[in-house]
Amino acid sequence: MHSPVSPPSMPPPELRPTLPEWASVSPARIQHIQRVAELAARWAEQMGVPHSERNRWLRAVWLHDALRDAPPEELARWAATTPGPPALWHGPASAAHAKAQGEVDRGVLDAVRYHSVGLAEWDMVGRILYCADYLDPERPFEREARALLAQRLPTDVGGVLRDIARSRILHQIKSGWPILDPTVRFWNSLVATGSGSH
Repeated sequence: MHSPVSPPSMPPPELRPTLPEWASVSPARIQHIQRVAELAARWAEQMGVPHSERNRWLRAVWLHDALRDAPPEELARWAATTPGPPALWHGPASAAHAKAQGEVDRGVLDAVRYHSVGLAEWDMVGRILYCADYLDPERPFEREARALLAQRLPTDVGGVLRDIARSRILHQIKSGWPILDPTVRFWNSLVATGSGSH
């Protein structure tokens, strides 16, 4: 197994679970994951979700980029059959590794596997991870607009999810990247429901 680039630092108790021991992440990536965990934990508190659901959100957060900085051969080992460019393999690879290590929650695994592309069938854990990952306050673009979305999320998960999906898909189109089938189905499901929430 590939060792982490840097030993993961222990997050405060309110942000546990933590990185798996098999994670391969840089110090900067650890900081990103911790900021995403802080957002998810704050939303869970504001929304009054049960501890068990909050724990699912945080498990997905700590797993989503666990192999983000892994070498290509490690990603290929876990996600070689994944459609799309290798830059998108870290989610499927992390989900496959987590499943091999005993993670059985389908919602958590789907959240991790599809966090870069979206999934129509997501339950709340996937939706929260997708939003929190995008709304990391240290991302350098549209900081003020994204901060407002983060504030709004606890009272309008569906609307914020749809706004984020629109922004991410438009960015893909402007960049000339292919839109993968899960992303198309995800967007169509958000438009069909009107609110983006189930």
